Amino acid sequence: MSAPAPMILPAPPPVQSHWALFLDVDGCLLDFADRPEDVDVPEGLREALQSLASGLGGAVAFVSGRRIAQVDALFAPLRLPAAGLHGLELRQGDGIVESCCDEPGDLRNVREAAEKVALAHPGARVEDKGAAVALHWRAAPAARSPLEALAASALARLPGYRLQHGNCVVELRPAHSDKGEAVRRLMETAPFAGRLPVYAGDDLTDEDGFSAANRLGGLSVRVGDRHPSLATHALADTAALRDWLHEGVARLGATA
Repeated sequence: MSAPAPMILPAPPPVQSHWALFLDVDGCLLDFADRPEDVDVPEGLREALQSLASGLGGAVAFVSGRRIAQVDALFAPLRLPAAGLHGLELRQGDGIVESCCDEPGDLRNVREAAEKVALAHPGARVEDKGAAVALHWRAAPAARSPLEALAASALARLPGYRLQHGNCVVELRPAHSDKGEAVRRLMETAPFAGRLPVYAGDDLTDEDGFSAANRLGGLSVRVGDRHPSLATHALADTAALRDWLHEGVARLGATA
């Protein structure tokens, strides 16, 4: 990776018709909630994303730590290309979901141990992601230390795994895939190939996506003020990101 970009970043330019958009979900498109299942999709966002997809020849993708099925449920009836579980799942333009990695037996033991910690800290959550497990403490800050310690100690029993830190969460997941790899794979296929990649995200997990977009000659948009970051541009919060997308819909409609 190259050196982090400066902390003060310009706003991204208006959405252009030759772009391919890659959008993180939680903390970027949607505001966080204490529980992932409680997030709200603002009125008009589905329609805006559908309009952007139409204006960009279908080159709009969700890139999320959630399963693709969970993203689909959130945005139904909208169904876009997507990367789920930080790239462990991938749905390209053909609509077929590719998935890799079986769950190692020791991961089940980690989940069970984490559930015991969560029981002692009401509000903490253990999220089963199949080949990965995420430990959440947004609603129980005191659970952070024991959950992080548990995840760090479990790593030695999970060869080929890595720790992925995020916003009030730590995840144990296979090391060979990330959001950047998902962007690179999508950019090799229609309808993304030949377009300028633009990646928007808020979290540490999105830095791989920023790096991939930058290396492909595109742009990267940090949502929020987390730093340091490889992002080339920034927007203040989720509302600003959504406003930018709505403005993009209007611009693409005006130039059609």
